[in-house]
Amino acid sequence: MYPQRVLSGMRPTGALHLGHYHGVLKNWVRLQSEYECLFFVADWHALTTHYDNPQMVGENVWQMVVDWLAAGIDPNQVTLFIQSRVPEHAELHLLLSMCTPLGWLERVPTYKDQQERLSEKDLSTYGFLGYPLLQSADILIYRAGHVPVGEDQVPHVELTREVARRFNHLYGREPDFELKAEEAVKKLGSKRARLVRELRTRFQEQGDEPALEQAKAVLQETQNLTMDDRELLFGYLEGARRLILVEPQALLTEASRLTGLDGQKMSKSYNNTIGLREDPDSVVKKIRTMPTDPARVRRSDPGNPENCPVWTLHNVYTSDEQRSWADQGCRSAGIGCLECKQPVIDAVLAEQAVFNERARPYLEEPDLVKSIVADGCEKARDLAKQTMRDVREAMGLNY
Repeated sequence: MYPQRVLSGMRPTGALHLGHYHGVLKNWVRLQSEYECLFFVADWHALTTHYDNPQMVGENVWQMVVDWLAAGIDPNQVTLFIQSRVPEHAELHLLLSMCTPLGWLERVPTYKDQQERLSEKDLSTYGFLGYPLLQSADILIYRAGHVPVGEDQVPHVELTREVARRFNHLYGREPDFELKAEEAVKKLGSKRARLVRELRTRFQEQGDEPALEQAKAVLQETQNLTMDDRELLFGYLEGARRLILVEPQALLTEASRLTGLDGQKMSKSYNNTIGLREDPDSVVKKIRTMPTDPARVRRSDPGNPENCPVWTLHNVYTSDEQRSWADQGCRSAGIGCLECKQPVIDAVLAEQAVFNERARPYLEEPDLVKSIVADGCEKARDLAKQTMRDVREAMGLNY
């Protein structure tokens, strides 16, 4: 129904670093000019692992939003909001929990994985078990067509699709559904109506997916259909009843190619990060003291860039010409490691200068950030209320 709507969120668990920018934020900046985007601060999600320190969550919210704006997120193009300021998320999560099998949550790959990785925390809580369903509610309440995720997060989107499908099956039994759908089909005109019926038959009897997509395209192109007509006809096509919740698609994003200062994944837990808006002197010191190819004990020893953590930064930050210079200089011992690091330092500082320039007005006037988020929360809540109206009606809770 809303194929051009994208939803994504981020947990406010600490200062953002360059890994966040190259792994998530750079992609958000690209998406904001291609789709209708809603980006949210997932503060309730942060509590699933940091429930014992909620003050930390509150302290990080505003700085994280400033980081988003510094990275190039445009509040005039996207809706920025805080999850807990839209309580409908919690209501939909509660209602979905009534009909979601427990086994669906226990099989989510990250459930046991995170329990093992964060073994110092007691994660045997209802909140942690149910966080994938809260994630589903976050997506479904906005009827988002796409969710940008890495490959490791695809199971979460698949769970969301299953939850939506089950909900629609249980609660989409509208009286006189077929009759209403046929009335809506007539609005297409005789030629389009005949085509849609043929395509529906091909999909339902033969499982012809292209036929389903073609029929959906016909509905999207038809101007005189109301939103309710389209919703009705999408359910009619797929053999379901009324589609109250929309099944989202995973929008696969490339994994970040940026590693940390020690060659491992950039992560606060490894203490190997460069902050998104870090002090320039600190950035210079961190990169200059990065470990290099252990084979280069002396300045005259040749090295191999593939064995050097600095090379991974070169692959992100420097030009082909600079990389060729660094590669040849390293292998021939024609340049030293500090010389090799300098183009990376220059590029990171230049990038951060842009971030800091964008962040300045929001740091000087914090109320500006709060105003942007307040407007976003209002817009998001209006959308959420529309979905919850339909959910309550479908479940008979509108008495």
